[in-house]
Amino acid sequence: MTRRGANEGSIYQRKSDGKWVGVLHIGYDVDGKRRRRVFYGERRPDVSSQLTAAQRKVDEGLPLPSERLTVAAFLVRWLATIKPALRPNTYRRYEQFVRMHISPALGRITLTKLTPDQLQELYAAKLEAGLSPTTVRHLHAAAHKALKQATRWGLVARNVATVVEVPRMVRHEMATLTPEEAQRVIEAARGERLGAVYTLALTTGMRRGELLGLRWRDVDLERGAVQVRASLQWTKEGPAFAEPKTERSRRQITLAKIAIDTLRAHRLAQAEERLRRGPAWEDNDLVFANEVGRPVYPNNMVRRSFEPLLKRAGVRRVRFHDLRHSAATLLLAEGVHPKIVSEMLGHSQIAMTLDLYSHVTPTMQRQAADAMDVVLGR
Repeated sequence: MTRRGANEGSIYQRKSDGKWVGVLHIGYDVDGKRRRRVFYGERRPDVSSQLTAAQRKVDEGLPLPSERLTVAAFLVRWLATIKPALRPNTYRRYEQFVRMHISPALGRITLTKLTPDQLQELYAAKLEAGLSPTTVRHLHAAAHKALKQATRWGLVARNVATVVEVPRMVRHEMATLTPEEAQRVIEAARGERLGAVYTLALTTGMRRGELLGLRWRDVDLERGAVQVRASLQWTKEGPAFAEPKTERSRRQITLAKIAIDTLRAHRLAQAEERLRRGPAWEDNDLVFANEVGRPVYPNNMVRRSFEPLLKRAGVRRVRFHDLRHSAATLLLAEGVHPKIVSEMLGHSQIAMTLDLYSHVTPTMQRQAADAMDVVLGR
């Protein structure tokens, strides 16, 4: 029996199974064929509400969610649209999450039919397969960002990732060098071809990409300062210079005297190397370059230079990034104000600095207590 309600399209109950069917006509295609969208439900009010919502979108000129668009197809479209606005490494991580994790598991599902429990099952499966909670949280962040865009485009009614539980972040104890270890590293780096990069890392807390992307035009040894304006990143196509991670990452850092002296010696050694190479030298104005002036490949630097350096210095094995952590810890332990340390590191907020280096808080509190004793004359 066919029934039609006011302003709700055509609704009728199917005799074969008793289900309610709603039909909304939404115009014509290029061949002049009439286009329509069909909705199904167990109850008439359910179908009616679907038709009303769809009619509202049509009236507002918004696209109706496609019942044929799969998760995989949408993610391909999403990646293409976000690529121009992202740093190369950020895009690469999103692409890897999509290609290696999301699409193989959920790609065939129609986007509009993706459910929270399907995402939840994906995360559980990845944890079971050995992915760390941190990696799964990053995977969730990529899925959430993609589905948020889907809602903006009107492809889905809601972002199902917002109601999914993600694993708790596991914070590992960071490795930081003691003052004595840091001194041994700097001493062992003297005369090393890339020794200045380690001294600069330990005295400024700059990120590895920022150090390897540093150009001489951003270094003022007379004023004793460097400007962080770019970060070197490696992509499938090779090296690329990206904008700093955040607005706060674009910053000026005042250099310690040991860093100034080390950079002066490094610049002289590089000039001599450039003369020896002659036409083979590729001038990219890089402070830290390989043997022919091109960008340094980070993995080679760590394997061939940094790790042997630690061994010569008699220092336990740490990551290159731990030099950044060491710089922050040493400064905070010496009583440098957290706001200054935060600015040097390029953190977006001082709270991030205090949270990340909370292990230094007891030392800072002891210094504060001693200072209070001085003020009160005890």
